[in-house]
Amino acid sequence: MQPIGYQVTFDVHDPHAQAHFWAAALGYEVEDHDPVIRRILDQGIASRDDVVEIDGRLYWSVAAAIRHPDDTDRDALTDPAPRRLLFWQVPEDNAGKNRLHLDLNVGRDRLDDEVARLTALGATELYRVDEPHSFHVTLADPEGNEFCLQ
Repeated sequence: MQPIGYQVTFDVHDPHAQAHFWAAALGYEVEDHDPVIRRILDQGIASRDDVVEIDGRLYWSVAAAIRHPDDTDRDALTDPAPRRLLFWQVPEDNAGKNRLHLDLNVGRDRLDDEVARLTALGATELYRVDEPHSFHVTLADPEGNEFCLQ
């Protein structure tokens, strides 16, 4: 069987704020589809109600994605990046504990520095576990989605 590619999708209120937070947290890049969006607008396939302008660039209003810097030359429609996070706008709040979360592997020696960096970006430290068999810090992103540093 050929391996199946995937992306991780987050349901969020503000996809663009979340994309910028996670891009800074991971060292990823926010996908820029401005030229494609402008062509679609010019062709009348979408309207200005479907987009938002941020720093002079057009983005889809309901979604934003980030990808690993090594994957930026890939076309997201024809050659999806293997290391991609998509943030999709939904109206409802997160109703409980995440059933899925990211573990960011930074190592014990970088843990405190990374917690400080991520909280400066808008994350909230929730709790720490430091046991002989496990260590991690659980944080929440600006919309409350939990993730761990280990």
